[in-house]
Amino acid sequence: MQDSTSDSKMAKQEQNSKHLDEHRETEDMSEKTSPNKTLKSPQKSSKRLKTNPFKVALLDSTEYEGEIERNSKGQTLMDVVCEHLNLLEKDYFGLTFADTDSQKNWLDPSKEIKKQMRNSLWQFVFAVKFYPPDPSQLTEDITRYYLCLQLRDDILSGRLPCSFVTHALLGSYTIQAELGDYDQDDHGSDYVSDFRFAPNQTRELEERVMELHRSYKGMTPAEAEINFLENAKKLSMYGVDLHHAKDSEGIEIMLGVCANGLLIYRDRLRINRFAWPKILKISYKRSNFYIKIRPGEYEQFESTIGFKLSNHRAAKKLWKVCIEHHTFFRLVSPEPPPKGFLVMGSKFRYSGRTQAQTRQASALIDRPAPRFERSTSKRYLLSRSLDGGLSEDIKDHLATQEYPGSLQALEDLATQVDLRLMERERQREIRPTRTTRSWAPILHSPDPIKPFIVEVDASSTGAGAILSQRSSDGKVHLCAFFSKSLSAAERNYDVGECELLAVKLALEEWRHWLEGAKEPFTTWNQESDALSRLEEDEPSHTPMEKDFILPEKVRLAMTRLE
Repeated sequence: MQDSTSDSKMAKQEQNSKHLDEHRETEDMSEKTSPNKTLKSPQKSSKRLKTNPFKVALLDSTEYEGEIERNSKGQTLMDVVCEHLNLLEKDYFGLTFADTDSQKNWLDPSKEIKKQMRNSLWQFVFAVKFYPPDPSQLTEDITRYYLCLQLRDDILSGRLPCSFVTHALLGSYTIQAELGDYDQDDHGSDYVSDFRFAPNQTRELEERVMELHRSYKGMTPAEAEINFLENAKKLSMYGVDLHHAKDSEGIEIMLGVCANGLLIYRDRLRINRFAWPKILKISYKRSNFYIKIRPGEYEQFESTIGFKLSNHRAAKKLWKVCIEHHTFFRLVSPEPPPKGFLVMGSKFRYSGRTQAQTRQASALIDRPAPRFERSTSKRYLLSRSLDGGLSEDIKDHLATQEYPGSLQALEDLATQVDLRLMERERQREIRPTRTTRSWAPILHSPDPIKPFIVEVDASSTGAGAILSQRSSDGKVHLCAFFSKSLSAAERNYDVGECELLAVKLALEEWRHWLEGAKEPFTTWNQESDALSRLEEDEPSHTPMEKDFILPEKVRLAMTRLE
């Protein structure tokens, strides 16, 4: 009996020990799977992505705001903006931002945004980066529309200078694109005074714009924009990106980068041009910018021309702009960046699509023409009465509202606008013949039987001349004109010698008309003392005057221009 009882006690003890072991195992498993311990689920271990707000000023004067991942590259933001604009031909456009020195910089699409922005605010401007030489090759109307908006802004800001005739023509196409055909009942007699299409807009210009606009019948907005672009692309500063620099002599110049090459400007005149095929190499070192030129037909060696920029960053910026324009317009595909650790120079290469690739991609666009609303162009947005003051409805509205100071502030603004309108009227009165002179036939074919008139003038930097004739109606008509910048040696001439140089250049320019003419031609100049001695057979000519001796077949009658 004792053995049986002891056996039963031992069996119970073994069962209790098993239960304890199982309970401990379950507790251990519960501790391992408990969410309050160190081990966490994969969902809770992932970090939330950091975003950064951005603001983009668009070409229609609106702003697009949003948020983007902080580690995003420039191309990601560009894609977001173009998707918002419903723009597929986006390679011609880009985003600009202002650095700490308030200088405009293009956002590099291949780099992270946070590495390019030195300030905390992500503010950008959507703009045209590569101006297409032939806008008619753009596939969609919406692309041409945004290009028109950019060109209108370039004209208003003065970056794209225009003549009176071109201002009127482009302004008329702008009015046609926004208002459609002219309607006397809807538009009235003076309907363009609120529009802004020129930096110094005058009443004469507005009248010419209305005259041209009334002649357009049945022209759609898309056709008006095509005509706008066809005339704008012919302007000399179309698509030129200007950079301040100095030449080897320390003279202030401007370097312009465009689709065709590198342009040199001095005193707003183009003095040289280097096409892309003529340039062998572009480089920079510190604040100096260099171009290596291919030897000419009668040259044996290559030549290098250097320019001085304000600082190292300005030189690098110009170099990058040149690389991007050359790659986009001249190459079929972009060059890959150099690889390896022992690479001399910068690794920067243009990473986007070239114009050739863009045209191929545009040819594959297969979607209905996108419908978009054309925004109103920049205007003088101030409701005015006929006498130039605030309209009575605005006055009544402000008087019934609790807007302290609003009425007085707007009255002051109206006074400022009145002064601007008075100035425009003054310009109209002192220049009554501007429209007539601008729109009359400009150049007449020279008649070898009639006498010529050569008007010359010169300054310390340049010389110019005009060739004209008096017709049977008694009016003097322009036949030809030219101008030339003086070289460094020629700038050392005194006033009389500069006038002689202008006469010499005019004779060389129009020798085929003036030499052997039946009637003597008349020269108009301001320094005729030295010029009058040219016909005298005296040995007292200065070395400069001896170079300007007139040919025997050239006969002239000199007139001093007082």
